[in-house]
Amino acid sequence: MDECYQFFEDLCTVGEIRALAQRFQVAEMLSNGATYEEIVARTGISTATISRIKRFLHYGADGYRMTLSRLKKRR
Repeated sequence: MDECYQFFEDLCTVGEIRALAQRFQVAEMLSNGATYEEIVARTGISTATISRIKRFLHYGADGYRMTLSRLKKRR
């Protein structure tokens, strides 16, 4: 985990890291059944971005699903 933090700290700006975290938050909210309206109200992220995240959540390479599943097991 520490190596991941170091990698992303070197690779991304603070703004980019926040954007990645926000996208992951949206993926988690979508997987828990949140509506677009709820997500916009809570995060301020655009519906276009939410739609893109939803598309990757359902038709992507399963990176979101894998990570969400692992986090669920840890909790």
